Amino acid sequence: MKKYVIGLDYGTDSVRAVLIDTENGAELATSVSYYQRWKDGKFCKPEINQFRQHPLDHIEGLEETISTVVKESGVAPEHIVSICIDTTGSSPLPVNKDGIALSFLPEFSENPNAMMVLWKDHTSINEAEEINHLARNWGGEDYTKFEGGIYSSEWFWAKILHINRDDEKVKNEAYSWMEHCDYITFLLSDHQDLTTFKRSRCAAGHKAMWHESWDGLPSKDFLGQLDPSLAELSDRLYDKTYTSDEVAGNLNEEWAEKLGLTTNTVIAVGTFDAHSGAVGAKVEENTLIRIMGTSTCDIMVAPNELIGDKTVKGICGQVDGSVIPGLVGLEAGQSAFGDVLAWFKDILMWPTQNILMNSHIIDDKQKQLLKEELENNLIRSLTQEAEKIPLSESVPIALDWINGRRTPDANQELKMAINNLSLGTKAPHIFKALVNAICFGSKKIVDRFEEEGVKIEKVIGIGGVARKSPFIMQTLANVLNMPIIVAESDQAPALGAAVYAAVSAGIYPSVQEASRKMGSDFEAEYFPQTEHVEKYAELMNQYQILADFTENNIKSKKKFIVDSL
Repeated sequence: MKKYVIGLDYGTDSVRAVLIDTENGAELATSVSYYQRWKDGKFCKPEINQFRQHPLDHIEGLEETISTVVKESGVAPEHIVSICIDTTGSSPLPVNKDGIALSFLPEFSENPNAMMVLWKDHTSINEAEEINHLARNWGGEDYTKFEGGIYSSEWFWAKILHINRDDEKVKNEAYSWMEHCDYITFLLSDHQDLTTFKRSRCAAGHKAMWHESWDGLPSKDFLGQLDPSLAELSDRLYDKTYTSDEVAGNLNEEWAEKLGLTTNTVIAVGTFDAHSGAVGAKVEENTLIRIMGTSTCDIMVAPNELIGDKTVKGICGQVDGSVIPGLVGLEAGQSAFGDVLAWFKDILMWPTQNILMNSHIIDDKQKQLLKEELENNLIRSLTQEAEKIPLSESVPIALDWINGRRTPDANQELKMAINNLSLGTKAPHIFKALVNAICFGSKKIVDRFEEEGVKIEKVIGIGGVARKSPFIMQTLANVLNMPIIVAESDQAPALGAAVYAAVSAGIYPSVQEASRKMGSDFEAEYFPQTEHVEKYAELMNQYQILADFTENNIKSKKKFIVDSL
């Protein structure tokens, strides 16, 4: 009997399911569903960096996508042996004692604080700073040391602490909090006891300061000094964590019926999209996997013998087994990558949205057609013109911190800056500067790994940006001064989730073997252009000067305000 698995990949804007042949990784069917409430901007306030999602978007997308791939593939339900879920993170949400999201209760149905707190939500900057201050000064274990030494507002405890202080009702009604990948896995599984449910190793280790050396999560003494509610919550969370090659349960009867599957289908332990994406791209030692989308996650694996007790400073965590069981997973990333260019597109589209669409000169059909034409062609046209600008021509220098800085040395208070503007600066010049900026931010991550003794011999790019923008990929190769391979799969994270699913079902003995057999092939390779490498190094120096000036002045300004108070 041939066996098939499903990888379910939750991104920022949509969820996609792929049905995969375990023999060779062939994709039999795929389906994508976009989150309607998220698309409508519900529960979000970008002006204060509040980004929340209703889990109903995720559940509706789950049912639609998996049902579609099962139906379209024509595969018999009994041949689909396992499902694994990957999600963004840290994206926690509050649940009651039965594991029901609070947002499904009538009294919380429109409350943003009862929704999932998306990875890019930065409303807890102050709370993250409190965690960092306490970790360095309380006299006990520094629980941030395996998180790169700096805890981020993008992560689990900072977000919960912020919600607990902001909303007494949510704090009192939340029996527990679950990462998105754990919540969806729990929803599908027949294992419905929160106290023994298998939580994700990668989510806990990279975002919640879980580590085996202190037997789990931070101590109640530490958490209680932040807020008594966190110490109380820790009793209702977990001590053990599990890698995604393990079984969380079987598909429960309710969801088997909804999805057209059987209860014999295994549900693997959940994971994060970046980690599964690395597995889908055949990650191996000394290889940097760059998952390039709205943000980036940069993933590496290394043997325990190499890492030992060494802590890699300024990254987003090092966790044994978070990517491949038996190896230490190392994570870094940029808080904005494609989002930098999307922001610029939105700026340029403002007249279209606010003037053209209100015009009385043309009819509504023409307005819509013009709007669609501009949206579809804007980035392409900017790219074409930016490519024509020689490196000898004056181009602005920009920073990529439009959503703060994730790595190296997380600081979500930082803001983007741009200089060297003149009356001769046109839109393509600014676009080129922004592309340079996201590549320079990438170089800082590569430099940090190598400064910390983690050697990089190969770079693999996955995701929409890697596959769709030769201009960005060539610029990145020039900035890094190393070749970059691009994975062929459109759905590398979902494919990686399918790899985990295949191992959890016992089809392969290890994630490495399954990844070699099922992982993505490669479709392109970009090599540094010798004639441009030196010039990009000079521009990188200018980026660093602007970065140092911006960061130091922001710190000085903040200190002046605090001292004045």
